[in-house]
Amino acid sequence: MIRRHFLTAAGLAFAAVALPAAAAQDSFPSRPITLVVPFPPGGTSDVVGRIFADALSREIGQTVVVENRGGAGGTIGARTVASAAPDGYTLLLGTSSTNGTNSAVYKNLPYDAVKDFTPITQIIRVPGVIAATKSFPAKDYEAFVKLVKASPGKFSYASSGNGGATHMAMEYYKSLTGLEIMHVPYRGTGPALNDVMAGQVEMIWDTAASSMPHIQSGALVPILVAGKERLSQIPNVPIAADVGLAEYDAEMWNGVLGPAGLPADVLAKLNAAAVKALAQPEVRQRYANIGAYVIADTPDEFREVVTADVEKWRKVAEFAKISVD
Repeated sequence: MIRRHFLTAAGLAFAAVALPAAAAQDSFPSRPITLVVPFPPGGTSDVVGRIFADALSREIGQTVVVENRGGAGGTIGARTVASAAPDGYTLLLGTSSTNGTNSAVYKNLPYDAVKDFTPITQIIRVPGVIAATKSFPAKDYEAFVKLVKASPGKFSYASSGNGGATHMAMEYYKSLTGLEIMHVPYRGTGPALNDVMAGQVEMIWDTAASSMPHIQSGALVPILVAGKERLSQIPNVPIAADVGLAEYDAEMWNGVLGPAGLPADVLAKLNAAAVKALAQPEVRQRYANIGAYVIADTPDEFREVVTADVEKWRKVAEFAKISVD
């Protein structure tokens, strides 16, 4: 009898502990969520993250707080999320750099871009543009290729930094075309754009979101769009597929990821809320205003994108012999 009462009491005690735990999991989220943006405030990724955080907050019923953790090409912020508890309360605004190019160029990356994260959804993609300074002799793609081929190594392009996404995107283009163009790295997109517009460097690979104002002002001449469709602002500029480079997929993306091991029910809630948030017309318009378009895919589809990107950029890094300590 004593043993039976003990076992009954123990069972009730276990149930008393287990029920609140289960209820807490069922009520996710029960407190604010942190979205780590692995770059400083003000950049494109920061803008993308803040639009997303605002929209997700409304759908999921909790505040989504943006926390900027910049440094080391996004690796500091990404590592923070990779090592966080897999409970859905710490998320990463992942980018083509943090979960793509960094895996190819950093010798000692402190995380695995695929294994250490749970993809939730790809948020947006941003086409890129190869653009030249306004004094550059070639004004269209055909003339550009003819001129560069005639003078291997004579012309230079600027990037936001060695091993960065724009550097890798241009080297990817070179690997497919065989064109020889010298690389001039800068500390950020702003200084790189300034020198190209001033004529110090002949060209740049940049996102449409960043370069479009300068193209529209006439300070830059668009040569090629690295995207799946022509851009409405520059409809006469060809995309890669138009010039025989259908395999050239160098659009930049942003997505939301959690740490590896995110529970299936939490992942499902986050994906459903994110997809619903990204379906709102005002959210889509806000992204369109910065030159991006919404994706809102499934976790499995997003994982395929990250996995393919890691392999693609590894091959580009080997071609261009790019590595960062």
